[in-house]
Amino acid sequence: MPCLGAHMSISGGLYKAIQRIQKVGGTALQIFSKNQRQWRVPSLTEESIQAFKEEWQKWGRYPVAVHTSYLINLAAKNKDILKRSVSAFADELKRAALLGIPFVIIHPGSHGGEGVKTGLKKVVQSLDRSLELSETTEVMILLETTAGQGTNLGASFEELAFILEKSKYQEKLGVCVDTAHIFAAGYDLRTPTAYARTFDLLEKNIGLSRVRFFHLNDSRTALGSRKDRHEHIGQGQIGLAGFKLLLNDPRFQDHPMVLETPKGKDLLEDIENLKVLNSLLVF
Repeated sequence: MPCLGAHMSISGGLYKAIQRIQKVGGTALQIFSKNQRQWRVPSLTEESIQAFKEEWQKWGRYPVAVHTSYLINLAAKNKDILKRSVSAFADELKRAALLGIPFVIIHPGSHGGEGVKTGLKKVVQSLDRSLELSETTEVMILLETTAGQGTNLGASFEELAFILEKSKYQEKLGVCVDTAHIFAAGYDLRTPTAYARTFDLLEKNIGLSRVRFFHLNDSRTALGSRKDRHEHIGQGQIGLAGFKLLLNDPRFQDHPMVLETPKGKDLLEDIENLKVLNSLLVF
């Protein structure tokens, strides 16, 4: 059975995210490891690292991933932004390593008008440089599928495949599939035939073994809209049928799958969405 959970706030301390995921009954977690709206943040303290690890152990050491700051753009047209992005991403990898978190999820980036080919080459160079600067060996980078809004890269499986194939550190790279994003990018999930076609294409271009994590989000916008708008499970354009197919796909039975849907401080929306997802499991 897949591990189902959600992205949680780290407000009040990193360890608080684990307390929050336990409150909703989740068995998978995604966090920011720092304030995602700032370039520079204080280093992790020994106390914060230890508190996180102790809470994680009490929870049962279920799967955890870090999502990088949205400020980071590994394909940035502006040289200063690109330099800051590489440095910030290297820091994200270091922080994950200190916390013992195995996955760091990142959007490939936006080419800003320079074109897809130029943008993808920059992403490869930036990824490789970030890994070298981080001096980490135990963290895997997961490239997140995107909706393709604006000049964002990573909306097609072919674009992700280019990055995976051209990097000097292929063994350190994997993929995080966001259901809302691939749907908005034009990959249908709503019927058995469409679902099979989508994952056949993923297997052909990337390889299912590269998929290590999922974001479970319904889509407010239509198939192929190229717009990134998350909706609660079953209340968007994908609908319950698509999620039922994914949740019961035997190829992904050990995978962590987390919600990134809207919610309030009481987390009631996460509780309801997880209830819906669990109701779709048939084994």
